[in-house]
Amino acid sequence: MRQLSIPGPARCPARRAALNADCPDIRAPGCFLTKAFRIARLQHARFDRIQRRMSRTRRSRIAHPLVVAVLAGMLAACAVTPPRHDDPLQDFNRKMFAINRFADKVAIRPAAEAYVKVTGPKGRVLIGNFFANLRTPISIANELLQGRPEPALQSTGRFIINTTVGFLGFFDPASDMKLPAHPTDFGATLAHWGVPEGPYLVLPLVGPTTLRDVWRLPVDSYFDPMSWYAREHDFKWHAQYLPSVAYLVTLRAGALPIDPMIDSSYDPYAFMRDAYRQHRLYQIYYGNPPLSAIEQLQGTSPGENQDADIDQLLQQQQQYEAEHGINNNAAPAPAGSAGSAAMPAAPTSAAAPAPASSINPPSASSSG
Repeated sequence: MRQLSIPGPARCPARRAALNADCPDIRAPGCFLTKAFRIARLQHARFDRIQRRMSRTRRSRIAHPLVVAVLAGMLAACAVTPPRHDDPLQDFNRKMFAINRFADKVAIRPAAEAYVKVTGPKGRVLIGNFFANLRTPISIANELLQGRPEPALQSTGRFIINTTVGFLGFFDPASDMKLPAHPTDFGATLAHWGVPEGPYLVLPLVGPTTLRDVWRLPVDSYFDPMSWYAREHDFKWHAQYLPSVAYLVTLRAGALPIDPMIDSSYDPYAFMRDAYRQHRLYQIYYGNPPLSAIEQLQGTSPGENQDADIDQLLQQQQQYEAEHGINNNAAPAPAGSAGSAAMPAAPTSAAAPAPASSINPPSASSSG
């Protein structure tokens, strides 16, 4: 979908200050309020107001130039870049996104809400610690595949300490011993060795991914104790999958607080897509992506002309929506529908991952 792209915090001091606010522990399963997610929300917030105002004021010859003038003042400190074409599978993705939202509304979200009601905050923290510790072998294997033996050794020590002293991982004494978690997966491993991201992809009941990241599903399953347990057992009613289902419910429960942000966005699909890509960018660069990678992801560069006409961009947006049958006057989705049962999403331009030689991860003690 064509849309206005407002550069990120690198070019806007006001938004950069907003991103420096305290953020919850991103290691907790299902917590997506990372810097990447905040960037995506800040990118779309003003665009939402632009679209809603334009749909009501274009009928008035007096109000239209006034709105354009106000928008120009709002965006004076943050240049506007032209729309980008970065989602070749958008037609298919939107259909799958609609299916996922329906499944989430009728089954997945109610299960997550029921889980929240029967568990207290401390109980959810303990359960989250257990599943995070249980999935640590995935990070250990991929850190070795990435050629990072020091973080792999650190993750191994963390797994042993939390499994023993932490009572099967329900508690996290390893963090108190300065052994922080730094989860990774096979998609990040491919990016580490220079495999391109590929097109953005939405899969039914899986959610947002890319052509590169989708390979983490089969590969990481070989290192996942829950997947191994399901393969090695065959119980009645497929009960061997209950641990995996329970883990997914905890993930969805952790994402419940961001549902209003998704539902109130002008285009929930584009919001989820952008948030997913930015979230992955921060994972691939271990929480510290270089400015060049952020600019490439946003489709901007230092030498690029940033003086595009706002009214022309809005006309391009509306023309694209008319050609593709998108109703730009549609009301936001009801609060009962979440974007995807999996994870939130990220930026409008796919950034080619830096090869292994150009990714300089911090030391194991500072990995995020």
